[in-house]
Amino acid sequence: MAAAFGEDSVLPFVIESAGVRGRLIRIGPALRDILGRHAYPATIARLLSEFLLLAGGLSSMMKYEGIFTLQLRGDGVLKLLVADVDSRGAIRGYADADIEALDALLAQDARPSLPRLTGTGYLAFTVDRNDEGQRYQGIVELSGASLTDCILHYFQQSEQLPSAIHLASEAGEAGQAAGLILQRLPASQYGSEHPDLLEAREEGWRRATILMSTLTDAELLDRAITPARLVYRLFNEEEVTLHVPTPLLDRCRCSRERLASVLASLSAEEITEMTLPDGRVHAVCQFCSRNYDFAPEAVRSFGQG
Repeated sequence: MAAAFGEDSVLPFVIESAGVRGRLIRIGPALRDILGRHAYPATIARLLSEFLLLAGGLSSMMKYEGIFTLQLRGDGVLKLLVADVDSRGAIRGYADADIEALDALLAQDARPSLPRLTGTGYLAFTVDRNDEGQRYQGIVELSGASLTDCILHYFQQSEQLPSAIHLASEAGEAGQAAGLILQRLPASQYGSEHPDLLEAREEGWRRATILMSTLTDAELLDRAITPARLVYRLFNEEEVTLHVPTPLLDRCRCSRERLASVLASLSAEEITEMTLPDGRVHAVCQFCSRNYDFAPEAVRSFGQG
């Protein structure tokens, strides 16, 4: 039933006449599993939900074999948001916040803006490609009152691609999140820059964003409306082509070997601080909260670099 209604998936589509590509993203069971491993306050859970939506949608707009990572760092109450997706759709994410400072802030403002939560910081997009270890990274300062504003600022500054984003999320045990991303494609992708064609594309973009503005959070989150049906409902007068949906899977890539490699890169002083009285090092994956214990004989090999 869940698969039939597009939970945990990204639906790509193209509005041919407008020169617009889109992604409709929904995360339900995977989101509940990810959030369920952590005791995030509602404010942080909502932001992480939105970050996972963005990572799932934006990664599907790229052609790559590897890992796409979206990262936000700040010097305020919210220190870090991370979400990454591999090219097979495995998604994960976590947040790091000063909970005491967050409680104090929420006592003053029940729904603080993103700048009040993050302070000064930056947003980073990273693609680690499997082939030849290639990496692409784009970084932009945080700018705007919400995550949507920050992402739109990035595309305006770094990619120069007009974009529109609508995100919605629900908290609680039945929590879910959904998003719609539209992006105007460069004229070069159409093989012509004739003034009449460019004018038609400009008008098509305006029309698509106006139609998108009629979408409500309730419609976006409604499980009774399939992603395909929702796209057609919005853009039924346009030339919409749907592509094969991409599943999103709650799957962490942590392993004992990966964590041992991280520990081996730390200094002797850092390893000493982590060592328990019985000589073991206990580590927890920040993404999935899985516990790892390393015996004293293994710990002795760490911190040598």
